[in-house]
Amino acid sequence: MATATKTYEYAVRDKSGKVVKGRIEATNSNAVANRLRTMGMAPISVDEVQVSGLKKEITIPGISNRISLKDLAIMARQLATMITAGLSILRALSILADQTENQALAKILQQVRSDVETGSALSAALGKHKNTFPPLMVNMIRAGEVGGFLDQVLVSIAENFEAEVKLRGKVKSAMTYPVVVFVIAILAVTGMLLFIVPIFAKMFKDLGGELPVLTQVLVTMSDILKITILPTIVGLVVFVSWWGKNKNNPGVREKVDPLKLKAPVFGQLVRKIAISRFTRNFGTMIHAGVPILQALDIVGATSGNIVIERAVKSVQESVRTGQALTAPLSQHPVFPPMVVQMMAVGEDTGALDAMLEKISDFYDQEVEATTDALTSIIEPLMIAVLGGIVGFMVIALYMPIFSVFDLVQ
Repeated sequence: MATATKTYEYAVRDKSGKVVKGRIEATNSNAVANRLRTMGMAPISVDEVQVSGLKKEITIPGISNRISLKDLAIMARQLATMITAGLSILRALSILADQTENQALAKILQQVRSDVETGSALSAALGKHKNTFPPLMVNMIRAGEVGGFLDQVLVSIAENFEAEVKLRGKVKSAMTYPVVVFVIAILAVTGMLLFIVPIFAKMFKDLGGELPVLTQVLVTMSDILKITILPTIVGLVVFVSWWGKNKNNPGVREKVDPLKLKAPVFGQLVRKIAISRFTRNFGTMIHAGVPILQALDIVGATSGNIVIERAVKSVQESVRTGQALTAPLSQHPVFPPMVVQMMAVGEDTGALDAMLEKISDFYDQEVEATTDALTSIIEPLMIAVLGGIVGFMVIALYMPIFSVFDLVQ
C-alpha cells in the first residue's frame, strides 16, 4: 500500500550561502531533509503545511481528478516553448505547475519537478505516473533526452495530441445531434406510454365498446412498460457500471472490437479512426527517434482496437526476425492496400515517418467526410422515425374518440 505524502515548507541555505524557501511533498520531515541534503543544501527548517477544512480542495471523483488529452497537449506545447526559450526544465515545470488550470495535473507536475530536482530524468519522473502520461509520451521524451532534441520532441507530442483531440472533437460534434434526438425520442415515447396512454385507456374502458387494433397495441405496450420499466432501469445502471470497469478487459475487447469494425453503418468510421491513430502515433515516434520495435510495442496498444493491435504484433515479430516492416500488414484485411503500399514506399525510401504522416492526414480527412455524410443521413432519418412514432401514438389514441359520441348516446 502506498504511503500518503504531505506538503512541507522548507528553508535552506544553498552553496552560495543564500537562504532559499519553498515547498515539497514527502512522506515525513526526515525524507524532506535528506532530499535537500542530496541536492547540496543545508536545511534550516522543515514544517508541515496545515490545511484547514475550509481551505481544503473539494474534488468530485471522476470529474475533478480527470486529466484529459487536451490538458496534456497544452502542457507539452507550453513546456516546448519554455525549453526552446532557454528556460531550465526545473524552472519550466515550476511555471507549469503554477499556471495549469487542472489542479490534478498541477499536483502531479509538482511531484515530477521534485523528482527531477533530485536527479531523475524528465522521462523517468513522468513514467512514475502511468495513469496520467501515456507510454507514447514518456518514450518520446526519453528519445529526445538521449538525442538532445527534447524541445522538438515536445512539439511533436503536442501536435500529435492536438490532432487526436481535433479528431475526437469532430466525431463527437457530428454524433451529438443524432444522440440527443434519439434520447428525446425515447423519453417522449416512455412518458406517453406511462402517463398519457393509461388515462385514455381508462376513459375508453369506462365508456365500453371495442378498441381499434392500433389502440389495443398501444395499451398493451403501456401495460408491458409499467411492469418492465424498473427492471430495465436497474439493468441499464448495472450494465453501464460493468462496462465502465470491464471495457478495457482483453476478453471483452476480443469480442467487441471485431464487431465494431463489422458494424453496418459505423464500422468504416471506426476503422478509419483506428488507422489514423495508429499511423499518426507510429510516425511521430519514428520521427522522434524511438527504436522501431519499441515504437511498435506502444502504438499497437494506442490504436484503440485489438484487431489492429494483433496486426501490429505480427509486424513486430517480422521486424524482429529481420524481415520487411510492411510484409505482414497485407495479410490483415483491416489495413487497406493503399496504406500497405504507401508504408512500403516510405520504408524503401527511408521516409517512413513522412509517409505515415501523410496517411494519417488522409484518414483524418476521411473521418471528417464520413462523419459529415453520416450526420446528413442520420438527421433526416431520426426526424422521420421520431415523427412516425409520435404520429402512430397520436392516431392510435384518437381513433377511438371518433366513436365516443356513439357510445355516449
